[in-house]
Amino acid sequence: MAEPDSPTGVDTPAEVTVVASDEQAEVDIGADRWAQLAIDTLRAEGCRGELTLTFVDRAEMALLNAEHMGKPGPTDVLSFPLDAFDSDLPEAVSAVGPVLLGDVVICPAIAAEAAPDHAGTLDDELALLTVHGVLHVLGHDHVEHEGTESMRRRELELLMAHHWHGPVPAGFVHEQELC
Repeated sequence: MAEPDSPTGVDTPAEVTVVASDEQAEVDIGADRWAQLAIDTLRAEGCRGELTLTFVDRAEMALLNAEHMGKPGPTDVLSFPLDAFDSDLPEAVSAVGPVLLGDVVICPAIAAEAAPDHAGTLDDELALLTVHGVLHVLGHDHVEHEGTESMRRRELELLMAHHWHGPVPAGFVHEQELC
């Protein structure tokens, strides 16, 4: 069953919930700001559902990276999709209850180390990691060249629209491999 048209003529934004949690003390980040960027990203992608955005310290990220990726040491961002993002799901399924999109986990200490040579600023690095993590939850990938180009292009579009509200800053570098 389709949602009725808005009486104002403006499309109602999809129901999106992002629960942000700052579980680290190494870097002051303002988790609510990044939760809003995640919400804006999900809405721009036409999604509805729930996502968690968690900021952790190096030790916790190293544990998660070893457990889920089989890699030693901490990384900058990990994404854990839950309910598969599937645009072919019947609308009745999504009407039953919230879709649990997944979890995005970011390590601000690793982001702070990478920022000068990557995004330029910690602010831009955290924005990139947030958008990157959300896109992974939604099924974007960068294993193959085509996926990398497509994902990077979409990341830039979303950052320009919802983070910078304009063009890409001069110091932003987008070539380093994330994850």
